[in-house]
Amino acid sequence: MTVRTRITVVVITRDRRENLLHTLDRLAALPERPPVIVVDNGSSDGTAEAVRRHHPDHLLLTPGRNLGTLGRNLGVRRARTPYVAFSDDDSWWEPGSLAAAEGLLDAYPRLGLLAARIRVGTEGGTDPLDAALARSPLEPVADLPGQPVLGFLACGAVARRDAFLDAGGYHPVLFFGGEETLLAYDLSARGWGVCHVPGVVAVHCPTKEVRPGRPAVMLRNAALTAWLRRPVPVALRHTAALVTAPRRDPEARTELGRMLRRLPAALRARESLPAGVESAARQLDLQGAMP
Repeated sequence: MTVRTRITVVVITRDRRENLLHTLDRLAALPERPPVIVVDNGSSDGTAEAVRRHHPDHLLLTPGRNLGTLGRNLGVRRARTPYVAFSDDDSWWEPGSLAAAEGLLDAYPRLGLLAARIRVGTEGGTDPLDAALARSPLEPVADLPGQPVLGFLACGAVARRDAFLDAGGYHPVLFFGGEETLLAYDLSARGWGVCHVPGVVAVHCPTKEVRPGRPAVMLRNAALTAWLRRPVPVALRHTAALVTAPRRDPEARTELGRMLRRLPAALRARESLPAGVESAARQLDLQGAMP
C-alpha cells in the first residue's frame, strides 16, 4: 500500500469489535491512506482476530492487558511517521483533514499538538468542548496556527511525534478519563504549542453505552492532575470537589479512594509548571474555559 501521508493513526480499543471494524473501514477509505496502528487493550471479544482478518495491513499491538490511555503511548512509540493522529474505536477523520493537519505541522515547527473540531454523530452536531476551546482567553501567537489552548479531546488530536515523546505522553497515574489536560500542560511546559484548529475535523459517533461513574472519574483525575502540576491551593480545591461529590454521586466515594491510593505516586512525580504556563492555566481556571 502506498502511503500518502506522514501521519499514522493510532487507535486504542477494548471489547468493542464491531465499532472498531467500522472505524477501521472509515480510516481505510480516507484519501490520505494513513498507516494505522491498533492497540487492543486486553479485549475478550475476538477483537484482535477480527483486525488480523479484516485489516491485515494494520500494525496490531496486543499488550495482553488494559493499559488505558497508555495504549496510545505504545502506539506512538511504534509509529514511524513524524506525526500521529488519534482515533478511538468510535471515531475517525474527515477526508482531507489529515492532509490539512500535516500541512500545518510542516508549516509551524513549534506546533506540538493540534486539537481538531469534533463533529458528533451522523447529524453533524458539534462537541461541547469545541465551544470551550474556541473561547480560550489565551492570546494567539504568530508562530502557531489557531487558538492556543491547554486542553483537547484525545480522539480529535494530531501530535508531532517528537513533541509527544518529549512530553512523556499520557501519564500512568491517570489511566483514563480527562487525561488530556495534563499532556497539554506538559507539552506547553516544554515549549510546544497546543492549538485548536477548527478547519481540521474528526468525527465522533459515541455509542449509547452508559458509563456509570464517569463524572467521578473526571473529578478524580482533575485532582490528580492538579497535584501533579498545579499549586497546592488549586490541588486542594479540586480535591475538595471530589470529597464533597459523594453527596450527589455515590461513585465519587470509590474514586476518592482511588485518588488517595494514587496520590503518593502523583506527589513523587510532581513538577511545577513554568510561570507562563501556570499563568495561562489560571486564566483558563477563571474563565472556566477548560476542564
